[in-house]
Amino acid sequence: MSGLVSLWNRITGILSGTTVESIVLFLARIALAGIFWRSYETKVEDGTWFKIDEVQYFLFENEFAGLPLSPDLAVPMATYAEFLFPVLLVLGLFSRFSAAALAVMALVIQIFVFPTMDHFFGWAITILALAGIIISRGPGVIGIDKVLSLVTGSKAA
Repeated sequence: MSGLVSLWNRITGILSGTTVESIVLFLARIALAGIFWRSYETKVEDGTWFKIDEVQYFLFENEFAGLPLSPDLAVPMATYAEFLFPVLLVLGLFSRFSAAALAVMALVIQIFVFPTMDHFFGWAITILALAGIIISRGPGVIGIDKVLSLVTGSKAA
């Protein structure tokens, strides 16, 4: 039995190291970015980067009518946030801020657009958990934040 405990302790010791943690944090950043990037892709016209599909204004006015912002403001804000913050997360640049911004977006969607427990436990909790991990642990060593912290001597990353 002590051999099994010893093996378990060695495995968990390896898995709790900086390298594995950084890989997991990188995957969390990719997962969070991917969720919002796919949403961004539905908001722009095919073959373009920033031309918002006019259908979005209709959707925000009719389907997402609970939002406290006008569609003229909400559509570009959501579209460009779903572009910018996933890119920053993948690069590992301003990772904590980007994760926090996407968590706020998830909360706004949860509260004003889909205020059901099914939606919370089916989608929002995943966003909040991924964002929480990145906010609390940082981006790990894979990313620009770490390089900047080494150059500036900061421990913010």
